[in-house]
Formats: sequence, structure tokens, C-alpha cells
Amino acid sequence: MASTAKRLLEQLSRPGPYDVLRGDLALVGLPGVVFTPSTGFNLPAVAFGHGWLQPPGRYHGLLRHLASWGIVAAAPATHGGPLPSHRLFAADLRSTLDLVTTLRLGPDGISVDPTKLGLAGHSIGGGAAILAAAPGEGAGDDARQVKAVATVAATQTMPPATTAARKITAVGLHLAGDDDLLAPAKGNAEVITKEWAGPAQLRMIPKMTHLGVTEGTHWSRLLLQGKPQHTVQRRVRALFTAFFLTTLAGDDTYRELLDTDLKAARIEYDNRAALTNA
Repeated sequence: MASTAKRLLEQLSRPGPYDVLRGDLALVGLPGVVFTPSTGFNLPAVAFGHGWLQPPGRYHGLLRHLASWGIVAAAPATHGGPLPSHRLFAADLRSTLDLVTTLRLGPDGISVDPTKLGLAGHSIGGGAAILAAAPGEGAGDDARQVKAVATVAATQTMPPATTAARKITAVGLHLAGDDDLLAPAKGNAEVITKEWAGPAQLRMIPKMTHLGVTEGTHWSRLLLQGKPQHTVQRRVRALFTAFFLTTLAGDDTYRELLDTDLKAARIEYDNRAALTNA
């Protein structure tokens, strides 16, 4: 089983079979970017929240990767200053899902299935994604439509992401870094995962720093811990892809990766079986 999971991890760390298109959300009223497969109807979609002080451009590789595997991936470019509103950021993530769901994307009319929606994010963007997924946390009752939430190095927010997690029945995948000094798992991803109302899993990524998942250079590295790490990026891309293909697209091909404990992404907490058997 471990050998199969390792093979899937390697397979999903490489670009998928789809050519990718890029669009500008600002054209429809919200600053941001969207990546889509070049063709497809009733596709799954994910809205991604950037980290503190990070522009969405630092995640274009991740978004493009998801799109290459058949997932529409969009990120609002809002609340990038030093004092962001987490609640309003969550609302922008919901608005992003609304936009990609209601608009025809691309020259051939690519479309999103409103029953296949997910949220994701890094750092405060991960916390905002949790707020956006929780009914009553600035997202409204439509938050119940979100089926899956994935975070990497998630941090607490105001209102607390931990409290919001208690309301979320969507499936959760939370990744944390062994070497993350700004958002250590204890107090952040670990407590969020354990408070999650629905099925949830916490994985630790060896040697990952807080900025390990980001791409390129940015002045914020002077203030924040870590730097882009190619190995970390590959593992996060593979795990996010497996998670969203399984939970949103209903493709069980990659479930083995999500169910297997790996040295490259060890499972620290997993309540999925307990809830399934309850």
C-alpha cells in the first residue's frame, strides 16, 4: 500500500493532462486570478486564500497545477496588507466561488458544477478558508455547499478558525510543517483539525517552513520565516490534487494516497474512519 501511495504522490506532483488557461477576475469586479483546464463542463472548483502579505502570484504554480488536473482554481487578490480583515477575506473567497460558478469561463464556455466546490489557503488564507466554509462565519448559509477544505500552514484568525471548524461538516485536509516557526501545528493546524466537525486529517510535511509552499521571491521574506522549497511545493500540490479529485470530482483513483501514512507526509491525526463508522 505504501508503494502505491508513493507512486501516486510522485504522479500527482507532476502536471496533469490538461492544457491550462489563465484569466483575470478583475474583469468581473474582483481583483484576482483564475486558472482553468482548457476544456470541460461541470468541473470542480477551488477558491484559494493567500498568506499574510503574500500576493496570489506566489501560488500561481499551485493553481496552475490544480487546473492541469481538471480543477478550476481561483484566488482573490484582496486583503494583502499588514492588517487584513479575516472575515472580509473569507467573504471574498465565497465571492470567488460564486463568480467561477455563475460565469462561463474561457473561449469554449468552460463551466463549474455548483455541487463540486472547495476552499483552500495558506497561512491566514487557510484560516480565512475555514471561516468561509463555516455557516454563519461571514459566508452565509451557502457555506454548506462547500464539500472540501484544504489548508497548508493555517493560522488562527479573528473570529477564531478553531471555533469555525466546529461548524464545518465538509471534509478537511490540513498540512503543517515540522519547521514552521510562525504557524506551528500546536495551536494552529492541530487544534483546528481536532475541532473539525466533519471528517478531517492532519499531515506533517518534513522540513517545511512557513513560506515553503510559496513561489518566487518577495520582500516579505525579510519579515517571515522560511523560503520557497521545491520539495514542499511538490508534496503540497500532490496532496491537494488527490484530495480535491477525490472529494470534489468523485475520483477514487487517488484515495490510496490520502489513506496511507507516508514519511514524506505523515499522518498526525485522522478522524475519518471514526466518523464513517459512527
